[in-house]
Formats: sequence, C-alpha cells, structure tokens
Amino acid sequence: MAVRKKNASNRAFIISAYVFCAFLTVLSLLPFIIMIVNATRSTYQIQQHAISLVPSHFLKSNFEVLKDKGSFNAFKGFKNSLIISVGATACTIYFSTMTAFALVAYDWKLRKPFFTFIMAVLMIPAQVTSIGFYQFMYKIHMTNNFLPLILPAIAAPTCVFFMRQYMIPSLPMEILQSARIDGAGEFRIFNQIALPMMKPAMATQAIFSFVSSWNQLFLPSILITKNEKFTMPMMVALLNGDIYKTEYGSVYLGLFLTVLPLLVVYFLLSKYIIAGVALGGVKG
Repeated sequence: MAVRKKNASNRAFIISAYVFCAFLTVLSLLPFIIMIVNATRSTYQIQQHAISLVPSHFLKSNFEVLKDKGSFNAFKGFKNSLIISVGATACTIYFSTMTAFALVAYDWKLRKPFFTFIMAVLMIPAQVTSIGFYQFMYKIHMTNNFLPLILPAIAAPTCVFFMRQYMIPSLPMEILQSARIDGAGEFRIFNQIALPMMKPAMATQAIFSFVSSWNQLFLPSILITKNEKFTMPMMVALLNGDIYKTEYGSVYLGLFLTVLPLLVVYFLLSKYIIAGVALGGVKG
C-alpha cells in the first residue's frame, strides 16, 4: 500500500511538472504568436484589439505597404544584417575560444591577472564607450562601413568566460601533450583538437552572439547614415516612426521578417546544444 501511494504521488508530481512546463512553453511562445497574427491584421484591427489569436486576411496588403516604403528594402536589410551578424559571430566565437584556450591550456605568469582584467571589462556598459568609439571611427573615416560593427566582436568577455568555464572540465590536457610530442604546432592543436571538442559551447555562444548582433540598433544607428547600408532593425524602427500614419500591420510583418533568421539559426544549431547537455550529463 505504501509503495502504491508513493508511485501515485510520483506520478502526480510528474504530471504537474509537465503541465507547468507546458504552461511556461505557451507563455514563452505567446509573444511570437501574437506578432505573427498581427502581421495578418490591419491597423484598425490592431488598434481596436491589440491582442488576438485569430489571423486575418491583410497579410498581402501589409506586404504591399512594406514594398511601397522607400526606406524599407527587405533584401538589402537581410543582406546587410547577415554580413554584420555572421562576421561578428565568427570573430566572437573563434577568438574567444582561442583566448579561453590560452587561459586553460598554458601556465603563464600573468594568466590570473589577465582573466581578472577580462572580468572587469564586463562591468563597463557598451554605451559608455560608444561616444568615444564613434569619434574615433569618424576621424579615421570608417563611418558607413560594416567593419566597425564586426571587428570589435573579437573582444567578447562574456564569451571568453563561458568558453573558459566549459573548457576546464572538457579539454583533456593529455591529448594536447600527446599532440605536442607527435610534433603538432600550437595552431594545429587548437584548430584540429580543441575546436571540435568545443562545438556544443561554440553553438550556444553562436546563437547568443548572432541574436545580439542581429538585433543591435544603437551602434548601427550612429555609425550608418546611408539607406543602402541600413540593417533590418533600423528599417523596422523607421517604419514605427512614420510621421503621417503608422501602419501597425506592416510593422508587425517587418518584425516577423526580422525574427525569422534568428529562428532559423536557432534550429540549425540547437542539435549541438542538446548534444552538449547530454555530454555534460554523462560526465556528471
């Protein structure tokens, strides 16, 4: 009898846990669902009832409004945002992993002070340095250029910290020593041994880095003034600031187009994250 009661209580706990997780899932997906539904509704419908789960039939007209906007060019926006985001993500992941590798794989005198300095940089908000950064870019004639939005991603303290913490238990020093004995160079050891072992961590940080770079609005807004170099968030922000009439349906459609690549990147990299979680569970 006691065993039955225990099994029943365990079953009830599992069911309640599933119900709670399902509730959190719906709660997380609700903003995306509302955004997609509002992309099919007219401005009048959105103003009357901002929240609705019933799609309408104004998707085509909202898309026509977007096409008629001179400041909105989805193809150019996607291309510009993709160049910046892919470049910044590649710089962040590769060089942050290399920095973490130097902090873990080598024993050098200033290793701890260097890591402390990296952690101290985390305390400095990006907005504090933006004015000086803009003045520097203006003086060297690098405004209206994608490089100032890509190259600073090489220095990513958060990613370095994450990679270091992941690498400490996951990177066996014996394999590195064996590779050195076999005559492999340090760059070859890093590129062919360390990087493949870091795939789950790299995939996780790639998602965060890509999303952060794709959604960036403040810095591109002060560095880019030419319409042909505008990113997708900049174009959507201009839609919302129309001086005559804001077409909310087209704004939601623009937001959906902006979010779509982020979902694609997440689904492409999610299998590596799941593999990393499973690997960590086996090691634990």
